[in-house]
Amino acid sequence: MPLFTEPLLAPPPPLDIARDALFLDFDGTLVEIAPRPDAITLPPGLAARLAALEGALGGAFALVSGRNLAELVRYLDGFGGLIIGGHGAEARGLSGADTPPPEALAALQSRMSAFARAERLLYEPKAHGAALHYRSRPDFGPEVEAFIQSLLQQFSGFSVQPAKMAYELRPASASKDRALARLWDLPRFAGRRPVFLGDDTTDEPAIAWAAAQGGYGVKVGPGETAARYRLADPAAVLSWLEGGA
Repeated sequence: MPLFTEPLLAPPPPLDIARDALFLDFDGTLVEIAPRPDAITLPPGLAARLAALEGALGGAFALVSGRNLAELVRYLDGFGGLIIGGHGAEARGLSGADTPPPEALAALQSRMSAFARAERLLYEPKAHGAALHYRSRPDFGPEVEAFIQSLLQQFSGFSVQPAKMAYELRPASASKDRALARLWDLPRFAGRRPVFLGDDTTDEPAIAWAAAQGGYGVKVGPGETAARYRLADPAAVLSWLEGGA
């Protein structure tokens, strides 16, 4: 699938609530990226806005994020819909979808935490993996990548997930496109067209999956993408969503 840059992409058409099924990333898509994952600022009334959108779509709606499921549930108290966490390793509302943590998780997290302390990086533990953020040391990315690659040689069952100023190790069996494929079997999505919005490299497989099913993807923010359309930032996403709900 071709990669498109900014001049080639237009905003998406209005969301068709009678025809579309909607899947949204969280960080960088609904909320702005923050210096720390726990320092995000939620748009006013976000949970209620998502609940209204889910109702308008007849339930054909889900959040699909790399964050821990428990964090998403806490941030979105008042939204009771489908939520995928951990890049597909965790799910609320999808029976039998949770992936057991890899056996070596504790040892892996210990190594990553020690490296973060030694190199003055931000370490983010996750229910099924962990991430190293180097936003505070933007030139240190190659060293972080080399360390992450060395861990892959020592610990089985994980895959590397590059992100914005971060590298994450997640279960090899978890990915957003696989999560979408499982969601797609639910009766509420039957006969609809998938639309996926995301901002990061972890979202590209889901964008490609949506296109392969006859739908489309929307890239949020700058950068190359396989998406057909682009929105500038989370504020633009929320404005677009208001037009569909």
